[in-house]
Amino acid sequence: MPDWNILSRFQRKGGRPPLPRFPTGLTASWDTAAVPQGYEANARAALRQNPVAARAIRLVAEAIGEAPMSITGGIETLLAAPNPRQSRGAFLEALGAHLLLHGNAYVSAAPGTDGRPAELHALRPERVSLELDGAGWPVAYLYRAGTATTRMTADDVLHIRALGPLDDHLGEGCLAAAAAAIATHNAATTWNRALLANAARPSGALVMAGEAPLSAEQFDRLKAEMTAGFEGAANAGRPMLLEGGLRWQALSLSPADMDFAGCHQAAARDIALALGVPPMLLGLPGDNTYANYAEANRALWRLTILPMAGRIAGAMTQWLGSWWPEASLAVDLDRVPALASDREKLWAMVTAADFLSGDEKRRLLGIDP
Repeated sequence: MPDWNILSRFQRKGGRPPLPRFPTGLTASWDTAAVPQGYEANARAALRQNPVAARAIRLVAEAIGEAPMSITGGIETLLAAPNPRQSRGAFLEALGAHLLLHGNAYVSAAPGTDGRPAELHALRPERVSLELDGAGWPVAYLYRAGTATTRMTADDVLHIRALGPLDDHLGEGCLAAAAAAIATHNAATTWNRALLANAARPSGALVMAGEAPLSAEQFDRLKAEMTAGFEGAANAGRPMLLEGGLRWQALSLSPADMDFAGCHQAAARDIALALGVPPMLLGLPGDNTYANYAEANRALWRLTILPMAGRIAGAMTQWLGSWWPEASLAVDLDRVPALASDREKLWAMVTAADFLSGDEKRRLLGIDP
């Protein structure tokens, strides 16, 4: 974790604070050769190398971007196109991905002619560091892009933080918790590919019938011929011609040694759980937690998407409220398809409540009297 006390001492002395690195959340006891270190390395391993993590991340981020929103209070035009390069959906999708993976999402505001924000930009969280005052409170944000560093005041940046009990100012993302499972899943995939390239087993051994050992030149030639003629899926099952007293002895692995499918499934489930996605939605076998796909999808929205989207919407509402006092941004639950069955049950219960007046029923359903 960054030493925020060092930052405070730099502030008290009037110097420029160093740029802290993002905390990896990985313990020193892990194999550093197998588990990538740092946020960027972990994100690359998840999104570019692991199909389970990539699908889970896109599932959550894209759902947040496409979540139906109720926008009022004068911010409709701003959020319809937050900046020239992003639509509202792409903007919210980026914030959702940052909050899920890094645990921190940052939004910078570019002021217009009237002093209000004219553009909103999602900042890459691994490039942001905090500048603290003497009491340890954030007063500015430093954003690194290449060799340039931009300083922005706390009023110009919205910081949306996930749960971070181990840090005073930063949230903790899910990527660090999933890093070991992602590395295990990737390693199992690499191992299986190597086995496939060698006919999925140690095919066997060449045994000399006599006592005389092979010379170094004979050994190297035989090894090269074996590699060129029999290694790889294209050469599987190819007949072998032996000479000079050589005998082929087949070998095989035990079923327990070959059970990489179980390792794959266990790591894939851990990845899905860390990222908040029911394994059933990722096509992982052996998951009987939910009765059907619709129930799993409803759980995804209730337990993962709605809390994150609500956190983003609430923070945006509070932040933009300093310029637009009537601003409001919230998820419209009535328009979420995954929650349609829950809404039907609520409507049926309210309709059957004869002891409630018409206006009371409307209030319970979120409709103005």
